Amino acid sequence: MIIQTIQKIPLTLWKDGTIRVKGTRLLIDMIVDAHQRGECPEAIFESFPSKDYTVADIYSIIAYYLQNKSKIDKYLAKREREAEKFWGKIESEPQYQARINEFKKLRK
Repeated sequence: MIIQTIQKIPLTLWKDGTIRVKGTRLLIDMIVDAHQRGECPEAIFESFPSKDYTVADIYSIIAYYLQNKSKIDKYLAKREREAEKFWGKIESEPQYQARINEFKKLRK
């Protein structure tokens, strides 16, 4: 007996370069992060419930990640660098610093 399967992975690449669960705004980053923290697919689904995907889809996304770990890890590292650059820019703006100082005064 030969079993031939083709499994579709419910992921899509958005124009902004992010990889998301098809039909949603949920980033693969969030699923991988939860998986790396030890959450099971059922718990991940409960954290990000949707009618647009199933627990089985979470399993297939994790399997895809594990089969393409090097490529996805590079993607995630690039996203992390971009986020750090973005936050560095925000934190260096005078308006941001002024608001932080206001909040610090309120805490005293």
